[in-house]
Amino acid sequence: MTYQVLARKWRPQTFNDMVGQSHVLAALKNALDSDRLHHAYLFTGTRGVGKTTLARILAKCLNCEQGVSSKPCGTCSACTSIDGGRFVDLIEVDAASRAKVEETRDLMDNVQYSPSNGRYKVYLIDEVHMFSNHSFNALLKTLEEPPPHVKFLLATTEPKKLPVTILSRCLQFNLKHLTRDQIAEQLKTITGKEDINTDDESLRLLAAGANGSMRDALSLLDQAISHGSGELKQDRVRDMLGTIDSQDLNALYEALLNNDASALISCIDRMDEHTPDYDAVFAEMLSDFHDMAICHAIGVGADSLTDIKPEIRHLAELFDKEDLQLYYQIALTGRRDLPMSPDPRIGFEMTMVRMLAFRPDTASGGKPKPAVRNSAATNTPEVSMSAPDSTQIGIGQDWKKLIDDMALTGLVKELAGNCVLKDHSEDRIHLVLLPSQEHLLKTIQQERLQSAIHERFGKDVKLIITVEDPKGETPKQANKRMQDERQQQAVDSFNNDSDVKDIVDSFDAKIEQKTIQPQ
Repeated sequence: MTYQVLARKWRPQTFNDMVGQSHVLAALKNALDSDRLHHAYLFTGTRGVGKTTLARILAKCLNCEQGVSSKPCGTCSACTSIDGGRFVDLIEVDAASRAKVEETRDLMDNVQYSPSNGRYKVYLIDEVHMFSNHSFNALLKTLEEPPPHVKFLLATTEPKKLPVTILSRCLQFNLKHLTRDQIAEQLKTITGKEDINTDDESLRLLAAGANGSMRDALSLLDQAISHGSGELKQDRVRDMLGTIDSQDLNALYEALLNNDASALISCIDRMDEHTPDYDAVFAEMLSDFHDMAICHAIGVGADSLTDIKPEIRHLAELFDKEDLQLYYQIALTGRRDLPMSPDPRIGFEMTMVRMLAFRPDTASGGKPKPAVRNSAATNTPEVSMSAPDSTQIGIGQDWKKLIDDMALTGLVKELAGNCVLKDHSEDRIHLVLLPSQEHLLKTIQQERLQSAIHERFGKDVKLIITVEDPKGETPKQANKRMQDERQQQAVDSFNNDSDVKDIVDSFDAKIEQKTIQPQ
């Protein structure tokens, strides 16, 4: 007997077989059981989440010989014909190959005729966004007022490309990405029924590689079974997907924590021996950084974190939350730039070195961070001590320099530039804001300036801003004064130039003072 791929063999036949999409299933079941049926449904979502499958199940519900309900019998001639793709009153249209307006018009001309065998004539138009504007126009009138025996089921991955006139005539259901847990659980069920030896980690890797698509997950499962000679083993699945062992990544994280460049390069050397897919490595690293950040946000011991691996929860306690945000952003940028690097390893290695180069000297307001020993270490963990920045701020130009050092931009720079430093201590910075700029305090810029000061001086330094006439010159006023002085010097230098005077005298010329710019 010819082998049937798992994606087709295990395609859901009823609503109860569907994985996820409970928000869509509940609405459709209620509509079917209460006989409140719309004439046009639009199913949207990314590939492999069940759009076409859901439409076919709905077609069975509408035409089952036992009656319209959310539970088709699955055994009558209508149900079996739909399952086998032989039901004449289910007209499946691939909009990508039938986008011509003439074909759409021919299709719509047959709408008026009653169904041959079924209760309803169902038009299932897949990837409907591929229709041309003329085809949409041909569809529009029929879609608005179809005969009572006709139902339209539209499916698309790009609903934004559909005209508003089409969208307004359909009930739209957006199918969500499936979670890794949902996919892994379904794969576990299928491998059990297929009598395939496997382990949970292999299923987790396949679920992660599917990126929310059940169809992709089943295709990967088929490939992994062939790759593993009829069974799933973690190392073979990793080899197929191009991912690396989590222990190698954990060693990489330890090198980051210890700020150990030699250990970092050694980890990459070991990883490179298995010729990994560095894009996939970045993806797993980003996922781990995300999990660690969530641990920081809601607490490592939270009940909702049981799905996060224990070693990641442990690492989350060692990483500083600001470092995690920085590393996540650097890894995200490194993954984006990977195709432009001379070699994938070079792109990955440069990204990791960048994490070391931009690693803050202190974390959590200047608190010392413990170094992490790897599993081979036996001594007491070392502690690397680094003190917060001890630069003293002075009145006048020093505050202006500090604004530049903090690399402030936009409105937060506008706020800081209109302030004068009144006084400061080890745990407080007091600024005076010009009364004319008080409106800047009604935005979130004060919080952003506070965050910048925390990064510069530590979490214990509090920012206070009062509105009053300052005794000194604000950085913005100083910049304006210096700019005016440079402008005046340029004007004087130009006007006093002997050649310029000769030209003015010879041609009775007039100098446009506003056009003179300092070099």
